[in-house]
Amino acid sequence: MSEAFDPIIVGKLNGAYGIKGWVKVYSHTSPKENILNYKPWYLKLNGQWQEVAVLNGREQGKTIVAQLEGCDDRNMAESYHGIDIAIAKSQLPELEQGEYYWRELIGLNVVNQSGEQLGQIKKLMETGANDVLIVKTPKGAELLIPYVPDYSIINVDLQAGIMTVDWESDY
Repeated sequence: MSEAFDPIIVGKLNGAYGIKGWVKVYSHTSPKENILNYKPWYLKLNGQWQEVAVLNGREQGKTIVAQLEGCDDRNMAESYHGIDIAIAKSQLPELEQGEYYWRELIGLNVVNQSGEQLGQIKKLMETGANDVLIVKTPKGAELLIPYVPDYSIINVDLQAGIMTVDWESDY
């Protein structure tokens, strides 16, 4: 693996499943079973990211379980508890023009059309109707802005680190 490996955390190993070395997986992907589409996984073992082949995986009730290469018994599976699952950026699908991964938006500075600095995107949340930006204002408050392109979201400039919105600080 190259030294420039920039891990993208997509889940966490959170226990053993059965006696043959399978592990339980907590997935950050949506839908959760999409984590099984990314192969290989990278696990931080002994302080270093190591590539691990996913031999098998499936939904099991409300969780995901996976069989990892080299993990052949319950004791080894239990030793992986709490370890993050990462992938390489190159494993992510290409997005259409104007689409962004949440991780690309977090940290952007948010300004309105009047040039007023509204704050910085700290996280996003799903609401069902649309996603919502959670913006930390310069005064430390949170401002919630619906993520609706061409309505409240006017422009996203990843290079400049700025999102322009049709929103006011007192909404």
